Amino acid sequence: MDATTSHINDFAGFISASPSSYHAAAEVARRLADAGFSALNESDPWPDTAGRHYVVRDGAVIAWLQPESAQATTAFRILGAHTDSPGFKLKPKPTTGAHGWLQAGVEVYGGPLANSWLDRELELAGRLVTRDGSEHLVRTGPILRIPQLAIHLDREVNNGLTLDRQKHLNPVFGVGDVQDADIVGHLASLVGLAGDDVAGYDMLTVDTQTPARFGLNGDLFAAGRMDNLSAVHAGLVALLAAADSSHESAGQISVLAAFDHEELGSESRSGASGPFLADVLTRIGDGLGASGSERIQALAASWCVSADAGHAVHPNYAERHDPANHPILGGGPLLKINANQRYATDAHGAALWARCSAEAGVTYQEFVSNNTVPCGSTIGPLTATRLGIRTVDVGVPLLSMHSARELCHVDDPRALSAAISAFFAGA
Repeated sequence: MDATTSHINDFAGFISASPSSYHAAAEVARRLADAGFSALNESDPWPDTAGRHYVVRDGAVIAWLQPESAQATTAFRILGAHTDSPGFKLKPKPTTGAHGWLQAGVEVYGGPLANSWLDRELELAGRLVTRDGSEHLVRTGPILRIPQLAIHLDREVNNGLTLDRQKHLNPVFGVGDVQDADIVGHLASLVGLAGDDVAGYDMLTVDTQTPARFGLNGDLFAAGRMDNLSAVHAGLVALLAAADSSHESAGQISVLAAFDHEELGSESRSGASGPFLADVLTRIGDGLGASGSERIQALAASWCVSADAGHAVHPNYAERHDPANHPILGGGPLLKINANQRYATDAHGAALWARCSAEAGVTYQEFVSNNTVPCGSTIGPLTATRLGIRTVDVGVPLLSMHSARELCHVDDPRALSAAISAFFAGA
């Protein structure tokens, strides 16, 4: 099996194991534990010794490699990503219905490409919390579908589809009397609980179609949630490789920071605008005996690569892209640039990414938006603003971003991971 096939197969397995941000954090933690990383609890004292550690906060996880040579002023090399993806979140009192149909009440999460979720077999995935605070990860398998109205009942649908978020996006899950159905009770039964045991839940819809490699030469890859599991997986693979090779000579502490809630603006305790990363870096510094001044020295010498999926040129809508910058699938990871700092890349960041890519032996492409099509943003500017760490924005090029099923080239996720490995190695 060649390296690309091995990497894309592993990526497909990671996606399948990560239907929600909570499952993604748990899968990252599982793989870290298998590689000898020790789990730390935020409410406990932390060791001040070198080693490999990780900590989970809700749907976010931060892991790091601290070499024996680390000192109070040792710099950090941070790969930032996010675990959440757009979709639909289960509301309170979620079992609804009308006209003999059973339906689930859902609220739009982030900015999904809504029409892509129609007529797909969906599952619910996330966490249940009991009154004593115990948390249980659960996924249902295919039980939901958001049915589209037949063309016979809307002859103009192909001239423009308009979906009302309240009326048109509630999925069906059966037929019968609403009084006889209980979604929360079903979720609870999957983990051996009664419905009355559940005091709270965070459950989101997930497309159940499995990731697939396809195309004339098998060079295309389709899956859900590549924004942004592509970067979480690439960073995890790179960190595990760094742990295997023990980059003592790199002279820094390598960190994987996978945040939650980026699709909502990152303003949560587990999001990039929250204190999670700062808390972890402070506690690492405490273990190294860092003074306030030494902490500033360490951060001033640090780098963050903010990795989040970006846009390849769309062959049917090329006019929506910048005329001179048309990144393609298979052309390598994107260096994301925006004059208004929606991405944090500057000239020094561009030079860093050029070094990392050259060291890894991969090509990269520049992405900049058409001036009439404002771009989104990432965790990059947030991290740079909160911590003062120099930051560069990169990512795998996709088509159909925020669709229930996105598209990339099989070469690009591995190339991103290779460049991140060079970053962790001190390029």
